[in-house]
Amino acid sequence: MTDSLRKGLRFEDLARRYLGARGLCLQESNYRCRFGEIDLIMRDAETLCFIEVRFRRSLDFGGASASITRAKQRRIIKAALFYLSTKRQSMNQALRFDALLIQQQADGKQDFNWIQNAFYAE
Repeated sequence: MTDSLRKGLRFEDLARRYLGARGLCLQESNYRCRFGEIDLIMRDAETLCFIEVRFRRSLDFGGASASITRAKQRRIIKAALFYLSTKRQSMNQALRFDALLIQQQADGKQDFNWIQNAFYAE
C-alpha cells in the first residue's frame, strides 16, 4: 500500500467518524466502479449521501474545495447513478452530494468543513 493511499484511508476514516458523530450511518466506503470512485456513501435520515473527502495541508491553490473540479463532480455523479442502478431499494429516495473538507491547521489539528449539497446532478 502506498503512503498516499494509506493517508487517504486515514482521512476517510476521520471523515466517517466525524459524520457518524453527526448522525450519518455508513452504507459503503471506497465504492469503485468503471465510472469512478465515491469515498463514502452514508445515510442521513432518509437521504442517501455521496460524500467526497478532501484533505489539504495548506490553502495554496484554493485549498481542499478547489480540488473538487467539475470533471470530478461528473465522475462522482456517474458512479452514484451506477451504484443506484445496482441497489433497487435506493431508486426512489432523496439523494445528496456532499463534500467533507479537512484542512491542516498550523498547530497540527484538522479543521472539518462539511458542505451539504456541495454539487448537484443535473
